[in-house]
Amino acid sequence: MSINYNILIIDSIHEKLVEELTFTGFNCSYRPEINKNEILKIIPDYDGLILRSKITIDKIFIDNAKKLKFIGRVGSGLDNIDVKYAEKKGIKCLNSPEGNRDAVGEHTVSLLLSLFNKICLSNCQVKSGQWKRETNRGIEIKNKTIGIIGYGNMGSAFAQRLRGFEANVIAYDKYKTNYSDQYVTESTLNTIFEKTDILSIHVPLTEETYYMVNNEFINSFKKDIYLINTSRGKVVKTDDLVSNLKSGKIEGAALDVLEYEDNSFENLHSGKFPEAYKILLESNNVIITPHIAGLTNESKIKLSEVLAKKIISLIK
Repeated sequence: MSINYNILIIDSIHEKLVEELTFTGFNCSYRPEINKNEILKIIPDYDGLILRSKITIDKIFIDNAKKLKFIGRVGSGLDNIDVKYAEKKGIKCLNSPEGNRDAVGEHTVSLLLSLFNKICLSNCQVKSGQWKRETNRGIEIKNKTIGIIGYGNMGSAFAQRLRGFEANVIAYDKYKTNYSDQYVTESTLNTIFEKTDILSIHVPLTEETYYMVNNEFINSFKKDIYLINTSRGKVVKTDDLVSNLKSGKIEGAALDVLEYEDNSFENLHSGKFPEAYKILLESNNVIITPHIAGLTNESKIKLSEVLAKKIISLIK
């Protein structure tokens, strides 16, 4: 059965997505090797577009996509898509954050544990022949106040996984209310500033959140804090992060994302390092992972399954 919808898939994805869409009757063209110029030439022939982060979907692209009914992103963030303009043109934008929320929640906990227990540092020391115990004394999570900013799929998944640590978990979300439960206490931003020991960021990248974590924001906290960011790199202004690491206002940071990433996430080391990035690399109280919080074997499948269901539901 054909639904007479032609879908172009321009990134490598789990085969489950193509299988489910094809079984339902969609005509899928799987072209992960295609470049942007080629995409622009053929996109007028397609009703749907599926991608990860290969290209930016801007106004020029959208105006060229005359038949497009939806854009599906295999992942959580939609910051590489001009969603407002797309929806103004009648194009529905879909994503699948439910597919990697568990992965992000677990990775965020692992970053916190690694930071507090100096796992990365002591591992490297032991493997280089050093056996340093006292200088690697850790910190316990119990009785600390963990402040979460952004309480959607990722923030709530992190809170759920903190339950057994006996920490005080509070959260602020500008766009949600009445979400206090056994995992978290809904709080104001002022309460986050007053009580937080560990800050975890779980917001999308928008005009509102661009460089949200800057010098003014950081110095609004009553205590010195630890910072975890598994959201988007440009939510944190790296120069201000570094200056506050130097001053001790930020006692340590765990970052899965960096503001220097390009859309493919893979070419950071191809050019000259920014000075602030060099300092992060050299800091023993900073852990950096390469934007992998949402990448697990399980999430690769779930991201595709969730997006397939949303596309099928939208069209049917």
